[in-house]
Amino acid sequence: MIRYASGDLLLSGAKAIAHGVAPNDPFNQGLAHALRERLPAMYKDFRHYCHTQHPKAGELWVWGGVDGLRVACLFTQEAAAAHGSNPGNATLGNVNHALKALAVECRREQWPSLALPRLATGVGGLEWAQVKPLVEKHLGELGIPVIVYETFHAGVKGDEGLPARG
Repeated sequence: MIRYASGDLLLSGAKAIAHGVAPNDPFNQGLAHALRERLPAMYKDFRHYCHTQHPKAGELWVWGGVDGLRVACLFTQEAAAAHGSNPGNATLGNVNHALKALAVECRREQWPSLALPRLATGVGGLEWAQVKPLVEKHLGELGIPVIVYETFHAGVKGDEGLPARG
């Protein structure tokens, strides 16, 4: 079941959060930056993973916090062409593959709920009208609450129908 919400994704009661990034992403913009600030251990582990595993666009990496929170980094964007340059734009193909992998992970790990933003539409550069059908295709039949934050409002808890994460 997909529910659309407005508010601050970081205040979500979902047990897992997904967001789009690039391989070796510096997490210096948007939701990724907010996650880097809030979960510095996650970012450190992400950097280590990227340096040792060399992930490709279309894949995903999942981090688990001590409080049970899972953060799924979906590689929706191409990696930066050179060290210090900006990552490339997201592609629908990468989003499709990453969402498919996310659905597999959700089922395998039996996540009870998932929250995500309008994936790949900010820094990634895609149009929500193109991405939304892919989200619905891959996540709509998971049988768990999937909350998509369509509009960001800092510090405002969205109406998710979920208990607060704690």
